[in-house]
Amino acid sequence: MNQDNRNLFLAIGLSLLVIVGWNWFYGVPQMEKARQTQAQLANGTQVPAASSAKPADGSPATADQDAPSLQRGGAAEQAKTRAAALSDSPRVKIDTKSLVGSIALKGGRIDDVALKNYRETPDPASDHIVLLSPASAPEPYFAETGFVGAPGSAGNLPKADTLWTADSTELTSDKPVVLTWDNGQGLVFHRAISVDPQFMFTVKDSVENKGTAAVSLFPYAFVRRVGKPKVSGYAVLFEGMLGIVGDSRIQEMSYDAIEKETKATHILDGTGGWLGFTDKYWAAAVIPDQSSAFSGRFSSIGTTLKTYQTDVLSKEVRIVEPQASLDVTTRIFAGAKEVGTIDTYQTSLGIKNFDLMIDWGWFYFITKPLFRLIDIIYKVVGNFGFAILIVTVIIKGAFFPLANRSYLSMAKMKGVQPQMQALKERYPDDKQKQQQELMELYKREKINPIAGCLPIAIQIPVFFALYKVIFITIEMRQAPFIGWIKDLSSPDPTNVFNLFGLIPFDPTQLPLFGHFLAIGVWPMIMGVSMFVQMKMNPEPPDPIQKQMFSWMPVIFTFMLGTFPAGLVIYWTWNNTLSVLQQGLMMRRAGVKIELWDNLRKLFTKSDAVAKT
Repeated sequence: MNQDNRNLFLAIGLSLLVIVGWNWFYGVPQMEKARQTQAQLANGTQVPAASSAKPADGSPATADQDAPSLQRGGAAEQAKTRAAALSDSPRVKIDTKSLVGSIALKGGRIDDVALKNYRETPDPASDHIVLLSPASAPEPYFAETGFVGAPGSAGNLPKADTLWTADSTELTSDKPVVLTWDNGQGLVFHRAISVDPQFMFTVKDSVENKGTAAVSLFPYAFVRRVGKPKVSGYAVLFEGMLGIVGDSRIQEMSYDAIEKETKATHILDGTGGWLGFTDKYWAAAVIPDQSSAFSGRFSSIGTTLKTYQTDVLSKEVRIVEPQASLDVTTRIFAGAKEVGTIDTYQTSLGIKNFDLMIDWGWFYFITKPLFRLIDIIYKVVGNFGFAILIVTVIIKGAFFPLANRSYLSMAKMKGVQPQMQALKERYPDDKQKQQQELMELYKREKINPIAGCLPIAIQIPVFFALYKVIFITIEMRQAPFIGWIKDLSSPDPTNVFNLFGLIPFDPTQLPLFGHFLAIGVWPMIMGVSMFVQMKMNPEPPDPIQKQMFSWMPVIFTFMLGTFPAGLVIYWTWNNTLSVLQQGLMMRRAGVKIELWDNLRKLFTKSDAVAKT
């Protein structure tokens, strides 16, 4: 086997590796294993009082000593249906412009939240997205606030089975509700809950001390999730526990990573911030007083059935003297990660780095402004697909001078091809002399040999930024384009391998290599556009390079087959604009466009092979 053949096989192997790698990390979601049957949390689930004594000076003990416990009281039983779980407690109905659900009077928890404006599928008759569910439901996910008592100082505090009374049967954005419970030992607890038209609850916990002894309390809040959630499995998207505490950077802890921490617990201390859970499009988080120091925690317990929790515990003891009262305000976010809504909360409520709840990625300085631009255009044209096409034109216009210089340099390169060939013939055995003379030729003709790579290099961060925008922003979720594209954030639903639906089977479900067969109409159009762009230039003289350039459109077609349709449409349109721009510049420079000759050679060779 000669060196050229070895290089060719190596190039093909590397190409296949690229396809496999991209499909593994970005293509097909690596779904988590099926959940094991959910078990019911016992009614005794609660945040118990701290078991460790306070220092004599009254300063707070460590988070390990005082953070809310994850231990579940009682034995687990088979989970009930969600409807049955909701009936376990009398409830206060939640009904706002964005949310529907209820608050459990048993425990005073926010444990039933569905999103009115978001459904499971593009079908308007499909179910609303359910975010929070009760402790005894199949997928428990709920938020709770309250007080932890210092050892030996507090009486009976509210628990998970405490039955509160409410002053109203319904919570709306215009009408808050107040829950009340008297412990019969001199302490009266109130929990005033309000909600805005979007997704932010404000919970004001207060206690009246009508007794004769002072009470020492620590405010807490948590979001708890039972059972390992299904995640999308994409390497470019974080899903799990996250938050900001004090001056720390964004803290992210996946469901697998928390198990590797000491005691499956990660502690964060600081002043201001928030902690919670994030999914691809939804999140739930607790937001304590931004001026108070607190101890935050990510944690997990359990073996077969994992329980995950993000919680905050005040580092300052609150002493309630006799005939005095105490109140603490905590916010709970439970909803969709809408960019405008999240940014407004950060600004209006002063929540530290709340915008980082959305995973903008490494190129956030490009990604977020790019989304803003697309969103502004969308509000004018009313279609995100057309907005992406317009933004592509704007981006091409912004880089027009640089691209023109690149295409002119490529045209000059074509013009000096005879001289380059002459140098090879003059110094056939002296590669070093060839390179020296070639550099002199470039210098005389003012040619930048790497200029042709600049347009592609510039597009790479824009490509990834647009990928993030389309993939992570909820505004793009189920956003239609035209024709069969009903969701720009999902892959093209058509498939060439079943003749675009004429054959009743899904080739992507085939074992081992099925996920490579997700080639729809738009990926094919993209491949053709890339092929045409490649054929605009002279074929490289090196046979290995020629083979690589020939296979590249095929590689990218398979690579982008499982990508969001919006990204494939962008790449196709970008290729088309590049072809038009390059053709215009080459015509102005008086350089022959190689497209038709290259296509003719391709078919001529095919005919010649067929005749032989």
